[in-house]
Amino acid sequence: MKISGRNFIPGKIVEIKEGATTAHVRVAIAGGTILTASITNEAVEELGLKLGESVHALIKASDVMIAVGD
Repeated sequence: MKISGRNFIPGKIVEIKEGATTAHVRVAIAGGTILTASITNEAVEELGLKLGESVHALIKASDVMIAVGD
């Protein structure tokens, strides 16, 4: 597989919560940080995602915003 994204982070699936149409897939990465991806239930099925599976999280956002204050 070739991909243009550079934010390619290895981890393991620790939780999959499927909703009506969207699933939240929680991935544990280095240092114990958890990333959560919102993907379609169809994508979970097509990818065959399972708890404990090694995966890579690919961050596709071009900007990161930071806010401070109340």
